[in-house]
Amino acid sequence: MVHVLSSRTLLRPTDPERSRDFYGRRLGLPVYREFGTGPERGTVYFLGGGFLEVAGRSTTPPSPALKLWMQVADVTAAYAELEAAGVAVRRPPVREPWGLIEMWLEDPDGTEIVMVEVPADHPLRYRP
Repeated sequence: MVHVLSSRTLLRPTDPERSRDFYGRRLGLPVYREFGTGPERGTVYFLGGGFLEVAGRSTTPPSPALKLWMQVADVTAAYAELEAAGVAVRRPPVREPWGLIEMWLEDPDGTEIVMVEVPADHPLRYRP
């Protein structure tokens, strides 16, 4: 059995500086660590229980199969903050039939990001 100590999602953006601006300044993700130098240097952002590493450069955008799911305490407040920061939100917060409140946006390369609020009455809040 493999014992995983830590994990992270790796992004190789087409424009690293634009992506660092988006994740760091516009979304306001805190920096966990940075490494290397120059435009392709690595920046690792803290994502609650995980990490997002933006490093290197790709000639093509990431696969549309890649999605980022980020849980926030208040998705309506996050929506207001993102709009004030100039982030284009594809779909404002909506309570889904499964009970979660979701907002959809995408990063500069088109990677879909789902910001989710788990309401107090949702079964995900309870453990048997």
